[in-house]
Amino acid sequence: MAGSLGLTGCLTSTRIVQQTAPPDAYKSASVETIEQEVQDRDAKLQTLSASVLITATTGGSKTGKETTLPETKGYIFIRRPRDLRVLMQVPVLGSRAVDMVSDQNGFTMMRISPGHPDVWMQGSNVVTKPSSNPLENLRPPVFFDSLLVPGVGPDEVVEMHESTRLIQPTDKRKPVIEEPDYDLTVMKKTAKPGQFQVERIIHISRVNMLPYEQDIFDDKGVQVVTTATYDKYQQDAGGVEQFPMLINISRPLDQYSLKIEVTKLTLNQKLEDDQFKLEIPSDATVQKIQ
Repeated sequence: MAGSLGLTGCLTSTRIVQQTAPPDAYKSASVETIEQEVQDRDAKLQTLSASVLITATTGGSKTGKETTLPETKGYIFIRRPRDLRVLMQVPVLGSRAVDMVSDQNGFTMMRISPGHPDVWMQGSNVVTKPSSNPLENLRPPVFFDSLLVPGVGPDEVVEMHESTRLIQPTDKRKPVIEEPDYDLTVMKKTAKPGQFQVERIIHISRVNMLPYEQDIFDDKGVQVVTTATYDKYQQDAGGVEQFPMLINISRPLDQYSLKIEVTKLTLNQKLEDDQFKLEIPSDATVQKIQ
């Protein structure tokens, strides 16, 4: 005993570590319940109309620097199954700077530069020839897949694990909240019997049972190509459901990110076909984007 006490006294040390505490209350649910809740939320949302502020950042570890562009006002319209329109305005002036429409087949985009002819572009929704400019690799599915959290399809399977995340308090004198969560992994069947490939992981808070992050994998199920985080949930203008008013989209392989702040939101308002059409003038030169 004496030797044990002496050894302890000589070699032990104490250091200060970050103190954590659990939330006041959190919920539990089965994987079937969580999957159904994701399905129900997805089924309710058929259209989205949002006024937004978008801040884009390019660069990262590959370049050793980051560049943040000025905040831009704009509008985003979504209609299921795959119709999208994104309209961005010139900072300060408020005139149209970028107008893009897209469906499941591809996109058409007009970019306006004062004093120069309008630039028209068309291309597929998948990048086949990456550009050295990260934002030129931005495609419509990044908006569509990040703003929405799709339900589980008939050819997909899920598994669920428990995890935790650390939430920093606004008052630094209080401990960090160690919040339990559920990680719902969505997988698709492969050609090999009994094998599955990860498509995305939905991280769900066990405090409010709402998604706070979605990791979307590449077509091989190996690398995360998009991470979208969701915060500041509010009831939409029509009272349809809770929707995040702050969405951060990170594209780590492409080295860019988007911060989308929703300032006005309406869900399930009827959107007409002409809201997703962008007519190209007959005398316009159209660049084909791959």
